[in-house]
Amino acid sequence: MKFSKLSQLFLVSSIGLLVAILFSACQLVSIDYVFLATSAGTTACPDGQIEAYAVDSQSGAVRKANPAVCSGGTTPVALAVSPGYQNLYVANQGDMTVAHFTVSATGVLAAKDKVTLAAAPVALAVSPSGNSLFVISGSTSATLTQFALSSGTIGSATAEQALTIPGYPTDKLVPTGVMVLPNGGSVYVTAYDSSAYNPGGTITSSANPGWLFGFTLDSGGTLTATAGSPYNAGVKPSALAADPTSRFVYVTDFASSQLIGYGVYTGYVLNFLQNGPFRSGNEPNAVAIDPRGKFMYVSNALDSTVSAYVIDLPTGTPSAAVNTTGSQSNITDTQPDAIAVDPALGRYVYTANYLGNSVSGFRLDPTAGTLKQTQATPYPTGSKPTAIVVVPHGNHSIQTVTP
Repeated sequence: MKFSKLSQLFLVSSIGLLVAILFSACQLVSIDYVFLATSAGTTACPDGQIEAYAVDSQSGAVRKANPAVCSGGTTPVALAVSPGYQNLYVANQGDMTVAHFTVSATGVLAAKDKVTLAAAPVALAVSPSGNSLFVISGSTSATLTQFALSSGTIGSATAEQALTIPGYPTDKLVPTGVMVLPNGGSVYVTAYDSSAYNPGGTITSSANPGWLFGFTLDSGGTLTATAGSPYNAGVKPSALAADPTSRFVYVTDFASSQLIGYGVYTGYVLNFLQNGPFRSGNEPNAVAIDPRGKFMYVSNALDSTVSAYVIDLPTGTPSAAVNTTGSQSNITDTQPDAIAVDPALGRYVYTANYLGNSVSGFRLDPTAGTLKQTQATPYPTGSKPTAIVVVPHGNHSIQTVTP
């Protein structure tokens, strides 16, 4: 069969277009970067490092994005990002430092500055304005320190609060988490009394073991204890999160294997949700809420699972969401100790698995809140990951709810 030159040109163009379409369809489009703190480190970073992974928009699978960087200190245990996702902060427990990195549009981290604390940092959070960094530190006493931020740079400490239990000022208080409400109006800190809760050891106090401290944060940055603070928080509160509208606060209780819910009232006073607490898996240690405020996910260290909940928007009540496989257990790799939801699409959930040396991924059903494992999960990482955050790629919008 013979073709005219015009027909040949048309055929070649059509084939080229088809190849281009097929090639484009096979391209991996990144919607987020996952940053992971690994505490054991490598030869290049023996004291711990921050690893970077890219999230595929179609499958939710993660892959190496950029070379890992040293954590800026020893034994990183917590991560936090600024509201604009341009700055990353790392709490290094071993040398009692907090390090600051900038995040480029391509997910590259660059070390900038750091501060040294008087005690080992445990957790940290950035205010929604991006003007303050809150760090909770200590191992037998808890201190909340507020640092000024200027274009991401960590400045001087502007406030410091020593946390104690009313009536038990000498008890040993172990901090576990810190969070700023999405509207920026208050700061909450979880801690437990190791004098009252000491499995296998001696109990020297009759105080309630679990506590949640609340502070209002005014426009000038002043911290003031909320009325009724501290609030009872089970036995061993391990993590906390708030819904995007700043109406509800949730705390995981590691020792009681439950989720405790609070309503936020005038003056940022907290009261228990009426029908709580809510059952979780065994030893829950981290909690994350999707960016639309509809679903909540809790990682359970002992079970190596994720519990999924649908949040009743009027009341804040979390109801267990049944997984697509018919089970309420979503299996991770061994001992998840941190959890995050992707902010770009709000469609993927990831856990950092401390003993599994991996990240587990799940696809979130945006209607039901149920989870299904992503392709090829779990994904191998460096040794002993302790913290995880997800940063949206600059080419994609971010799922948010305005408080």
